Amino acid sequence: MIPLTRRLLAACTLGAALTACGAQGPARQGPAGSASPSATRPPVLTPGPGGLTPVFEHGPRTLGRTVAFTFDADMTADQGPRAASGEHFDNPGLIAALRELKVPATVFMTGRWADQYPAEARDLGHDPQFEVANHSWSHYAFTADCYGLPTVDSGGMRADVQRAYNSLRAAGVPHAMPYFRFPGGCYDQRALRALSGLGVTAVQWDVVSGDAFATDADAVTRQVLDGVKPGSVVIMHCTRSAAPTTERVVRTVVPELRKRGYRFVKVSQLIGETAGHR
Repeated sequence: MIPLTRRLLAACTLGAALTACGAQGPARQGPAGSASPSATRPPVLTPGPGGLTPVFEHGPRTLGRTVAFTFDADMTADQGPRAASGEHFDNPGLIAALRELKVPATVFMTGRWADQYPAEARDLGHDPQFEVANHSWSHYAFTADCYGLPTVDSGGMRADVQRAYNSLRAAGVPHAMPYFRFPGGCYDQRALRALSGLGVTAVQWDVVSGDAFATDADAVTRQVLDGVKPGSVVIMHCTRSAAPTTERVVRTVVPELRKRGYRFVKVSQLIGETAGHR
């Protein structure tokens, strides 16, 4: 988790707050190579030169007022004892609010979070209002100097992503999306090369909510409302202990954006529109 600061807009491609929070067609091939029955294959961006992992930040600006809310469900291995002692790294109230407001959303979940909260991971994974994507297993950074996070060496990056998919499957998430969010939003060419061949699209964002460790819900609300444009991807968190204002923010922001003519979609829809718009 990181403090609210404009450094986010410059470092690590709008770096994120760190510690946060389920038709007929061909079988979907999972990012780690496992086939799973589903509807059509989720949209992904075309890899770059040499198969370099593609990066998605926002959808088209010219295809209507759509916005995707994304929520990081973050947890690291060393936070297990804190969870055991009663600290909450989940946020059922936020999920209930999204359901009540009928807001589809994409949840980027660490494998460690799924290990800690398997029933909640399974519930999200089976709810068509949500899509669950990969946020690494360890929540260690994939670059140096990423907001003080420990780092994964390049030889361990691919395994960390695959381990997260394994945890999601073990928790009962049947069709985790082929989308990956770098911890802290920090990546470089080495990290993108390390994940080449996994079939994932790296998903960033263009609106930083600033909900990490925030205590002023009004300030977070203003930041979201001031930042959203057609096709925006908003990053928020679903961890009560580290993002305690997020439910209040969502309950305020959603009706206001709807009054402005915005429609809420999942990241997969924006990626599909982007791929088809090129």
